[in-house]
Amino acid sequence: MNRQEREQMFQSFNRESGITEKQYYEAFRKVKRIKRFYVHLVVYIVINIFLIFGQRYDNNNQGSNEVFFHWQTYSTAFFWGIGLLVHGLSVFGPNIMFGSNWEERKIREFMEKDSYTKFE
Repeated sequence: MNRQEREQMFQSFNRESGITEKQYYEAFRKVKRIKRFYVHLVVYIVINIFLIFGQRYDNNNQGSNEVFFHWQTYSTAFFWGIGLLVHGLSVFGPNIMFGSNWEERKIREFMEKDSYTKFE
């Protein structure tokens, strides 16, 4: 979706529901973050299926089921899964580390600091 299409969508939402531009762009950012998470999830699943089942047909194993009981088979999925969990919490979970409106507070803080130092 290019910028012009987003502008047209915002105008139609604005006419229908009266949302502000800020609300629209916050929702747009949230949707983008959710989409990136789902892409990450699909890549995780596909790559780990190939890694886990690819271990079975490795040169050393030659189709043996014994490889499914080794830690090395699942280590990538485990550690990447931790990263995926953190990514999911950052998208869907509460803002534990920064709290709500953290970005806005920081922007105001820097703007106030800059305006204060300009007049010294």
